[in-house]
Amino acid sequence: MKIFACLGILLLAAMTLSAADISGKWSGSFTVTGPGGESQEETAFVIFQQKGTELTGSGGPDESQQWPILKGKVEGNRITFEVQSDGPLYKVDVMLVGDHIKGDVTVVQEGHTSKAKVDVTRVK
Repeated sequence: MKIFACLGILLLAAMTLSAADISGKWSGSFTVTGPGGESQEETAFVIFQQKGTELTGSGGPDESQQWPILKGKVEGNRITFEVQSDGPLYKVDVMLVGDHIKGDVTVVQEGHTSKAKVDVTRVK
């Protein structure tokens, strides 16, 4: 009986790990909050390639304007990576929640930082 319980736990763990594969194209919104509290909504488009916990790909405002993903990592449902555009550096810390990837982005440009929220869904 203990063997079946152990096999069940291992099977559940394997299903949980494989469920977090985010490879593919994702699009949605990117909302930056300025220092005065004003917000500006833009589009976001990312292309993920996941191999285990390693994450590569690209991100930008749309499919035609993309920059490489740096330091990409997937740990369970948590996803972290950076994107260095022609200007700002985007430090992304998001979660896979249902069919959405959403969370926080720190935007660093010329020594100043601002905060943003991102929410994307898989392109079908």
